[in-house]
Amino acid sequence: MIAFWIILTGFLVASACGLLGCFLVLRKMSMVGDAISHAILPGIVIAFLWSGSREPVSMFIGASTTGLVATLLIEFFHHKARLQSDAAIGVVFTFMFAIGIILISIFAGQVDVDQDCVLYGEIAYTPIDLWILDSGIIMGPRPVYIVGTVLILIILFILLGYKQLKLTSFDPAFASAVGISTAVWHYLLMAAVSITTVSSFESVGAILVIAFLIGPPATAYLLTDDLKQMLKITVILGLFVSLTGYGLAYWLNASIAGCMATMTGVCFAVAFARHRWASSRYRARLV
Repeated sequence: MIAFWIILTGFLVASACGLLGCFLVLRKMSMVGDAISHAILPGIVIAFLWSGSREPVSMFIGASTTGLVATLLIEFFHHKARLQSDAAIGVVFTFMFAIGIILISIFAGQVDVDQDCVLYGEIAYTPIDLWILDSGIIMGPRPVYIVGTVLILIILFILLGYKQLKLTSFDPAFASAVGISTAVWHYLLMAAVSITTVSSFESVGAILVIAFLIGPPATAYLLTDDLKQMLKITVILGLFVSLTGYGLAYWLNASIAGCMATMTGVCFAVAFARHRWASSRYRARLV
């Protein structure tokens, strides 16, 4: 059962992050996930200092707030200061992450935050992070319920706003012409990314969240030109990476999160090789 819970958690996180990542890849904003995953650190520290505990609700509120602040700052610098998106992302996430590190160093005696877990996470601890009712009934690992709920909300968000998300991703000018607010849907997407990142952060860590947010969608992007197929392939890749990543970690006796991220890169490399091969064959037929 330990392997099952770990693989299930990996799959749920990969699916939630990957579905949103598809729209980030199409909008050429993949590194926003990296920015948010680092920018939430000061929110976590401030929430702990304010509440005096690592109670999940306060942590979630603090991290989500700073994640949204990071998103607003990126957009502000991009539009008002005319910075390129990548430059705005780089400035914001390094600044906010540095503030979080400073807060930890100043209040190190009061803040129980492991900086290694902040970066790497430990998905192997999922089976022992149990949700126990007051009656003593064990419901199973708490992260599975949290990430599972977030995944359901993400699926509903995409189903209800599929047309708007698709138009604002592929052709913002046309979307504005037909009365769809590109700004509203942009911030709704960024809010969804923030919530998903924060909910996955404690379970798997920032590095694996970033890998799932970018890797499977980028791989699917090379395999299809259809958005619906891209979303489906991303979910399938999330399951494959979770299974093979856990198997690789078991075989090598290595970090599970690291092996899952590695398998994400392997999948992308295979898809890239296939894409290049298909392109060369197509060009050869034209000659």
